[in-house]
Amino acid sequence: MRLSARVDYALRAAAELAASEGGPTTVGELAKAQEMPPKYLENILLQMRRAGLVRGQRGPEGGYVLTRPASEITMADVIRAVDGPLANVRGERPEDVGYHGPARSLQEVWIALRASERAILEEVTLAHVASGTLPDRVRDLAADPAAWG
Repeated sequence: MRLSARVDYALRAAAELAASEGGPTTVGELAKAQEMPPKYLENILLQMRRAGLVRGQRGPEGGYVLTRPASEITMADVIRAVDGPLANVRGERPEDVGYHGPARSLQEVWIALRASERAILEEVTLAHVASGTLPDRVRDLAADPAAWG
């Protein structure tokens, strides 16, 4: 699985927003806290706003806030907002890709891979990430030394 810088930045900014006390956080504050380029982050937050994950508040007390509680926004929601579907093959959904002969079973592999990604990314919320209290299944998978190599 390859995550783009855009997804990495979006998830880090979303975790910062989840950890805030619910008040607006500026792009500058988010960028500084996570050492990200503010202009690039601004574009990412715009995509997240279009997806309905964050909203902007104008004025001296302005900034960005999550539109729902952090416990209701999953990592999958953020990834889809900035990068589209979780798994695709040449820009197509795995179920729309066809193979022939000995490669025929690749489609099932891609579908299983997407299901595996979903199982984790749709379970882990921004509240989990921000608080450091990841679900047991995620902790167990990460604790396996084979996962680190």
